[in-house]
Amino acid sequence: MPIKIPSDLPARRALEQENIFVMTNERANTQDIRPLEIAIVNLMPTKIATETQLLRLLGNTPIQVNITLLRTVGHESKNTPLQHLERFYKTFDEMASISFDGMIVTGAPVEHLPYAEVDYWDELVRIMEYARRHVYSTLYICWAAQAALYHFFGVPKYMLPEKVSGIYQHHILHPECRLFRGFDDIFFAPHSRKTEVRAEDVLRVPDLRILAASREAGLTIVENRDHSQVFVTGHMEYDRDTLDLEYHRDVGKGLNPHIPLNYYPDDDVSSIPTMRWRAHAHLFFSNWLNFYVYQETPFSLSAIPECSRHQSEE
Repeated sequence: MPIKIPSDLPARRALEQENIFVMTNERANTQDIRPLEIAIVNLMPTKIATETQLLRLLGNTPIQVNITLLRTVGHESKNTPLQHLERFYKTFDEMASISFDGMIVTGAPVEHLPYAEVDYWDELVRIMEYARRHVYSTLYICWAAQAALYHFFGVPKYMLPEKVSGIYQHHILHPECRLFRGFDDIFFAPHSRKTEVRAEDVLRVPDLRILAASREAGLTIVENRDHSQVFVTGHMEYDRDTLDLEYHRDVGKGLNPHIPLNYYPDDDVSSIPTMRWRAHAHLFFSNWLNFYVYQETPFSLSAIPECSRHQSEE
């Protein structure tokens, strides 16, 4: 899927080197089609790396995708230059009157805090409520998945005795689900979190179903019944070296972290990590875009609030 992004976005060069089809605004404007409008609410501190990871997974299919990057104003970013944020990101207030075909809300390293103590919690609640009414399908990742499950369904999170970090094997519980079209029976995906949501709490909510789970990492993918909300507790978007960077960062802080599970060959932290989740990550995001967004969203985005799937939630 050619991704329409600004020509000077840092992710462009990295994606082009990987042969990901990136389209600049100038070229996109010559195509007489209605692109998918996808918003990315980027809560990660390393915003530029996260942009590249997600744009990579949204690429290489025939439909044009117009990406809008959103940030919260209730938090001051310490790891991303202000010039970058002002150049490439919109605030929610600037976009609140616009509907989107799809939205992705990223994780954030704030799982140790009660939700109400996160400095942008009220703003995130506004974004999630907006998405429920004006976005056809929203994909929540890691902490954002936990936050959305709590906000919409009252599902609590629990602190873990030690951080879940590594590459975990997952079993598909509903192979008929279109998100898993083309998947093998099992797939691998990274996790990096200090909290969890538990299957027994999710199973108490009739509108939710668990799609995939890991014996070691717990439940991994949950959706609501009309597919308008998908919750992923892991990080299928991670690069090969993301966990490596996190591990060595924590070592440098004197936190004595465990070596990420199933990540380094022979647990040798000086070796190149084995990449074994890329194919399923691409397939998952492609299936979400195709079956939950492109095949379902109305041609006119102004019709999204009137869709029966959203009216039923009012």
